[in-house]
Amino acid sequence: MIRVTEQESKYNDIDQMSVADLLKSINNEDKTVPLAVEACLPQIEKLALAVAERMKNGGRLFYIGAGTSGRLGVVDASECPPTFGVPFDQVVGIIAGGDKAIRRAVENAEDDDQQAWIDLMEFDINEKDCLVGLAASGTTPYVIGGLLKAKAHDVLTGCIVCNTGSPVAAASEFPVEVVVGPEFLTGSTRMKSGTAQKLVLNMLSTTVMIKLGRVKGNKMVDMQLTNHKLVDRGTQMVMDELNIDYKKAEDLLIRHGSVRKAVESQH
Repeated sequence: MIRVTEQESKYNDIDQMSVADLLKSINNEDKTVPLAVEACLPQIEKLALAVAERMKNGGRLFYIGAGTSGRLGVVDASECPPTFGVPFDQVVGIIAGGDKAIRRAVENAEDDDQQAWIDLMEFDINEKDCLVGLAASGTTPYVIGGLLKAKAHDVLTGCIVCNTGSPVAAASEFPVEVVVGPEFLTGSTRMKSGTAQKLVLNMLSTTVMIKLGRVKGNKMVDMQLTNHKLVDRGTQMVMDELNIDYKKAEDLLIRHGSVRKAVESQH
């Protein structure tokens, strides 16, 4: 396979560029990422439909990855409970090397093709569940091994990669291949590739949660009320929905614990 993610940058002598030229050049490259994602919408749709179907039947969504890819999966998973009110273990992000690898790189963690399945077994992953492998290169052994084991155990498999024809995609039933081209800084896949993966993760989890009924209209009616800003946002939602004043809406929200329950209590 040709690893576009490792190809040399189109920009030469970037160490000699002015700050203004550096920023402009990086921004110009970043502008291409949404177009690359757009080209993959049919692949993303297939994955989202399949994941939503499994999760409607009680399944969970797991992400596995190493380095930046792993961190992006952990971020997306950790934001689902506060945003959509789902249990903390319904969307799970696992990074090669364990949680300490979120902050510091763990040497050789991504090279072990057996460890991902060991990590997944701690959650008793089973045939109801979904596993999405995240790997910009599409060649990460940790991710490949996890996907192959998962597929053998009838877990639904998908991936988000930034090269075509990769082993990670080959190990996935529903691959998403977002080819963003060479990075501005040669091989630095935390840049365009990471941005592409983040965009796809946003689309995947948000779409799935909407299809699971976790959104009403365009509102996060099941969001967790973990700070003053969110309590205020929720109060405004209850006010708008029930056409009542702020104090009554806030009282209802705090008493019932979510926008959905506060509104339903009045119907």
